[in-house]
Amino acid sequence: MAVAMSEDRIWTAALIVIGDEILSGRTQDRNIEQVALWLNLQGIRLAEVRVIADRQEAIVASVNELRARNDYLFTTGGIGPTHDDITVDAIAAALGRDVVVHPKARAVLESYYATRGGLTEARLRMARVPDGAELIENRMSGAPGIRIGNIIIMAGVPHIAALMMEALSGQLEGGRPLISATIGCWVAESEIADILRETEAAHEGCQIGSYPFFREGTVGANFVIRSTDQARLDGCTDDLAARLAAAGREVFRGGI
Repeated sequence: MAVAMSEDRIWTAALIVIGDEILSGRTQDRNIEQVALWLNLQGIRLAEVRVIADRQEAIVASVNELRARNDYLFTTGGIGPTHDDITVDAIAAALGRDVVVHPKARAVLESYYATRGGLTEARLRMARVPDGAELIENRMSGAPGIRIGNIIIMAGVPHIAALMMEALSGQLEGGRPLISATIGCWVAESEIADILRETEAAHEGCQIGSYPFFREGTVGANFVIRSTDQARLDGCTDDLAARLAAAGREVFRGGI
């Protein structure tokens, strides 16, 4: 069942990216961006991200710290079939719970691997969950994600994590989705810092982010206006464009 939005407060989430391969540079993380974008659509802000190694003490400490100060905590990585996939064990330890084989997860894996060599002990590891957890559907490889309390445990493989988020769409309580508009200018951001500050201050419920760049020997910047209210967003965007034009700057709606 879909969960109704609660529009009178900001809901936040943290993300823990777990994996020695990320920290070593062998693998480039692609989950942060897609998690952030998906959360915005759910009306939830990604407030912080932490990348940590496959060490139980690091996972336990991070889980307990971040779940306490956010509405949701997401993790990616470390729920596969090998000995170094310790996320489930570490999160169970953080919660003071036992690790059990979820009967539905086992049945799903037995069906998936029936024509793929059978359910081995290694593959059965992917049916292990902290006691009391719910499952998140994974239509790609069978091995489910896990939800327990405000913690959501997902695969590290980006396209599988995306399927797990799709299965969660509309199931989490959140606020209004964050929407945005972009204005670009060929200008050094330091030259129009006052305009940005004054425009943001004049529009309650809006934020303006400045993202400078250097292309073909020229300095420019894109200004991203964000809000949860379309009318406020439009008003702030129009005002910023007018102020920049009044300062003699050429404005590019949609960015450069």
